Amino acid sequence: MAKVLGKYRFVTNRVVSNKAGEGTGRVKAYVPVDSDIVHIEYKCPECGFSEKTEQEWKRPFNVKCSNCGYLMRIARLKDQIKKEKKKAKAKKK
Repeated sequence: MAKVLGKYRFVTNRVVSNKAGEGTGRVKAYVPVDSDIVHIEYKCPECGFSEKTEQEWKRPFNVKCSNCGYLMRIARLKDQIKKEKKKAKAKKK
């Protein structure tokens, strides 16, 4: 079983980029230990719309803005860090 974070099995609070690569949005989400429902609060990086919603918990984790339809993909944190390191290394060259 995955490591339990108190009463939650998944918690995230991330900045989300728009199509131009600017981090103008945010996603906060948590899944209680005894549930398969993720509770989400987000601000869309494209249109600025904010909403609280719930959906079934599954990977890959995505949130679709109910105002403009922009799809916010939330990668596994270790995959996101790996990608950012690779990008930074390529910039140095």
